Amino acid sequence: MTTESPYDLCLDKNEANFAPLSPLSLLRRAARVYPDYTSVIYEGVSYTWAETYARCRRLASALARRGIGHKDTVGIIATNIPAIYESHFGVPMIGAVLNTINTRLDPEAIAFILDHGEAKVLMVAAELSDVVAKALTMTSRPKPLVIGIDDNSGGTLLGEIDYESFLAGGDPDFAWSLPKDEWDAIALSYTSGTTGNPKGVVTHHRGAYLNAIGNVVGWTMPAHPVYLWTLPMFHCNGWCFPWTLAAVAGTSVCLRRVSAKNIFDAIADQRVDHFCAAPTVLGFVINARPDERRAFDHQVKVMTAGAAPPAPVLAAMSAEGFKMAHVYGLTEVYGPAAVCAWKREWDDLPQDEQARLMARQGVPYQVQEDVTVMDPVTMIPVPADGQTMGEVFFRGNITMKGYFKNPAATEECFAGGWFHTGDLGVLHPDGYIQLKDRSKDIIISGGENISSIEVEDILYRHPAILEVAVVARPDEKWGETPCAFVTLKAGFDDLTGEDLMAWARDNMARFKVPRTVVFGPLPKTSTGKIQKFHLRARAREL
Repeated sequence: MTTESPYDLCLDKNEANFAPLSPLSLLRRAARVYPDYTSVIYEGVSYTWAETYARCRRLASALARRGIGHKDTVGIIATNIPAIYESHFGVPMIGAVLNTINTRLDPEAIAFILDHGEAKVLMVAAELSDVVAKALTMTSRPKPLVIGIDDNSGGTLLGEIDYESFLAGGDPDFAWSLPKDEWDAIALSYTSGTTGNPKGVVTHHRGAYLNAIGNVVGWTMPAHPVYLWTLPMFHCNGWCFPWTLAAVAGTSVCLRRVSAKNIFDAIADQRVDHFCAAPTVLGFVINARPDERRAFDHQVKVMTAGAAPPAPVLAAMSAEGFKMAHVYGLTEVYGPAAVCAWKREWDDLPQDEQARLMARQGVPYQVQEDVTVMDPVTMIPVPADGQTMGEVFFRGNITMKGYFKNPAATEECFAGGWFHTGDLGVLHPDGYIQLKDRSKDIIISGGENISSIEVEDILYRHPAILEVAVVARPDEKWGETPCAFVTLKAGFDDLTGEDLMAWARDNMARFKVPRTVVFGPLPKTSTGKIQKFHLRARAREL
């Protein structure tokens, strides 16, 4: 006979002691506590938290009036403008799922995402109207409701209604509610298609809430920071920072075009004190011309991720007066899920040594259960010697639900009870991880993932190419760029690298086009496999 524990008697969840975790509650609180504080600034226009809350509720209401509701997909393709910030709240307020689409994709990739994600609504910034119009002609599903957004770019609006008119038809007092289940999907984010078509990463309200708070704790953010949007909000939902900014009632300074001048102007004019950036953007700052620079008298904190920034870049940023933080993650873990947590005993080390330590990917975020390096076959942790290579694994509350409509890939990536990143690294004696290589030959250029396999597949379509292999070549501006090693068919010796790059620009997204082409035989094993490690070494010397 079992006796029920007194801890199980009359101690159930109820409306007084439990609410589903959702970042939507962070917006409601910001508007309640700091209604007159500035929430968003964009090209001379600014909103308060009360106004942003009302605009998000209008968006939710207007979508609901069009029949959009629970688990419907709402897409948006836009640069960092107020509309994409507002969509992070307005869309999930009605239980719909937000699909932010990479602005750098070609029409074919956008069409695939619209079809696979089953978008019922698509909001489109004016400057992207042409590429999206082409994509819409390629879709096989019923066309979504298209809403054009005036982004001050001068582009032509696409769709049956413009964004501001759409909002005007919504109720600023719309009675939205938290999700009934915090496990409900909040966002659908597509990877960069590292093997074939991109995979749709499904994240939930609970994880979005936790990582919004994790960003605050992991970066020790103060109340009311002024945050500059150099990181695209389409990328992992801006690493959850749209929701983080609501948590701390900060100010989002939206930036449609990222350049050294725009960054320094925002720091000087808006007193920006935080921004996130790929190593590419760090290069903009370090290499800014004198006429692009502006003096500032306050500390600016910078969070960086992507391809591991070289220690000299981190050292140069520190020398410029920026306080650096290095994080690591993937779309599948809501963006940053590990941080190179700084230790005060490192403060007295030489700057080069500080930069070397900072270049490591670090330890789990406070809201993530664990990150480690293991043998991917045995699932046994590698020795903490800083030398033995293994695969990096995550587990915890800021790990995705899985891949949309792809149970096989979901099961594979969660095998053994951990999320398999596909990244290779080592574990240091102090428990900090460090990436050393990437499986599947991913190239990270300007913060965007490029599949060498995908680029090779397209290049193979050129009639002159006999064999091709694509690897990463280090680049001061972009971090890495694709480098193509090509063997030509007989009779095509007059083909130049410029000719091939011009052809590639017509057949793939421009950021995937090889910046370097080298002709000649490819090194191979005795069984005919191309030895990419030799090619990587050659690319580093070019």
